[in-house]
Amino acid sequence: MLEPAIQEQRPEIPDKLYFRIGEVSRLAGIKPYVLRFWETEFSSLGPKKSGKGHRLYRRKDVELVLEIKRLLYDKRYTIEGARKFLDARTREPIVKPSEVSSKSARSQGDLFHDPGPALDEIRKELTAILSLLR
Repeated sequence: MLEPAIQEQRPEIPDKLYFRIGEVSRLAGIKPYVLRFWETEFSSLGPKKSGKGHRLYRRKDVELVLEIKRLLYDKRYTIEGARKFLDARTREPIVKPSEVSSKSARSQGDLFHDPGPALDEIRKELTAILSLLR
């Protein structure tokens, strides 16, 4: 008999500007030394430091820690694999369908095969200016 699919439950992240390493450790369910190690392995994970040297994680850092934990512990990625996965994800351009217009969807070759009347008008005006300059 198959077990029902276990839904991943992400902890609720409090609505705060900064989190200390102990708070992030408790939220993610990992030890603080693991977080410090991940900082050396994942360049995108870089908390700010307070005047006293305490690590201050932003919300996006906490979300990244939870994603790294998911990749390493649940998906069983290696550190190198998780790093490559995260790097590839950040390099993919994020384009919303509403931002793509029919003009931008055309290829560059399409732009030059059908110049349209506007290009003819511009050509005539430039020829007239050239004849005035001679």
